[in-house]
Amino acid sequence: MPFPDRRLRRLRRTPALRRLVAETRLGVDDLVAPLFVREGIEAPQPIASLPGVVQHTRESLVKEVRELAELGVPGLMLFGVPAGETKDASGSGAWAEDGIVQVALSDLRSEVGDAVVLMADLCLDPYTDHGHCGVLDDRGQPDNDATLELYGRVAVAQAEAGADVVAPSGMMDGQVAAIRAALDTAGHPGTAILVYSAKYASALYGPFREAVDTTIAGGGDRRGYQQDFRNAREALAEVAEDVAEGADMVMVKPALAYLDVIAAVRAGVDVPVAAYHVSGEYAMVKAAAERGWVDGAAVALEYVGAIKRAGADLVVTYLARELAESL
Repeated sequence: MPFPDRRLRRLRRTPALRRLVAETRLGVDDLVAPLFVREGIEAPQPIASLPGVVQHTRESLVKEVRELAELGVPGLMLFGVPAGETKDASGSGAWAEDGIVQVALSDLRSEVGDAVVLMADLCLDPYTDHGHCGVLDDRGQPDNDATLELYGRVAVAQAEAGADVVAPSGMMDGQVAAIRAALDTAGHPGTAILVYSAKYASALYGPFREAVDTTIAGGGDRRGYQQDFRNAREALAEVAEDVAEGADMVMVKPALAYLDVIAAVRAGVDVPVAAYHVSGEYAMVKAAAERGWVDGAAVALEYVGAIKRAGADLVVTYLARELAESL
């Protein structure tokens, strides 16, 4: 009985051979660490549903970023957790000069300079008393056009505080154009925009909501302005629109459940493509590893490697530190 070509088996024979011919190479340079900083706490607060992840104080955030820089992690994504009493209908804390993200960015810029790319999530939902990503209209839904001007304010505040990259995540139509115009007018043409272009209304965000202490008043949801998980073609339309408006980078979120979307986006645009390995995806690995059901370190490498293989140029992942330590 004739055997098929044995070349592939021969090239798998030893670890060194497998490394030599590997198609996808995951490195520290591919990683972005999402980090949370909370207003008004005196010590880092563990997040129960995100084992190993904390809400940082300003001081512990600086220490963590310094250590990430020493490990070679090139970028971070910063999320603010404001004090509950500061939340209001417009989310004004998101652009306040003394808002938690702005003061934390200033701390980090002073501490690490240009050694780490400082990215800031740009949205209103952690700062609003209703939990939506924009100001509301008379029907209780986000008012897209009224929200755009506020996004511009947030972008300028973040840029002035030291952000290299602002990352609008609200999925408002026209957000990239509005933010680009606001940044340029305010004298920040060098501030880049990484836009959450294909952000799905996913069931995988639960631990993140705990991390940023956000709920939607009245039990609503974001399905009216985030994408339906059943659709892929509309993601390509969203990405194309954002690139046309001036996005420097585009994001697909979540990652593992949308590898097909990542691949399609990568094939369709020339700008860098990011993918967000989200809180639920991370938490499931940690929970299974804790029970001894999987090798957590091996699964982490396999999962993030798959995201890279699908076409992501950079991966935002809560595994960034442990992957950097192992890689």
